[in-house]
Amino acid sequence: MTIKEAQMKVDEWVQKYGVCYFSELTNMACLTEEVGELARVMARVYGDQSFKSGEQANIGEELADIFWVLICIANQTNTDLTEELAKSFEKKTERDKERHINNSKLKSK
Repeated sequence: MTIKEAQMKVDEWVQKYGVCYFSELTNMACLTEEVGELARVMARVYGDQSFKSGEQANIGEELADIFWVLICIANQTNTDLTEELAKSFEKKTERDKERHINNSKLKSK
């Protein structure tokens, strides 16, 4: 599925099952909440915290939830994520094309 297709599928789902999009501000709060849920799992998988009994690592699920809400915000703001991601690649390539290659901190990894 392409990003554009994902944007269309989320919009179709919202229209069919969700009735309407939450407000932009509510979706921003939801995005923050979802990122927090990912952070919680990451702290347990890669950090020093442990899972409670019955909990499990669900990094993929949390990433998908973040992507879903991000797509909702993009749809609400008429943002073409495919187009914006392409611009981001161009910007980062121009800005960082030598920065990371010449970073001695990264060469030791």
